[in-house]
Amino acid sequence: MFYRWDGNNLILECTIQPKSKESSLVGVKNDVLKIRLTAPPTDGKANKQLIKFLAKQFQVKQSAITIVNGQTSRLKRLCIEQPKALPEILAIDKKQ
Repeated sequence: MFYRWDGNNLILECTIQPKSKESSLVGVKNDVLKIRLTAPPTDGKANKQLIKFLAKQFQVKQSAITIVNGQTSRLKRLCIEQPKALPEILAIDKKQ
């Protein structure tokens, strides 16, 4: 499973495809969420764009998103603190 709840926080397993034509949530493949980003994977640019992009998708502040594992890898584990919205493409069941 590409996600799990840790209390009110959402833990996501995702793979990043940098230098894409557009930034988007592609969907789930091989139990990870695939995300395309326009930023290159140099100087932390892709990580910064990833956090900004996901903050908008989940309607949280950028400071509410942490890269737990995979700072320099395409495969990442992210923690999103108390997401206010869940993108439809993910079809995640919010635990109440």
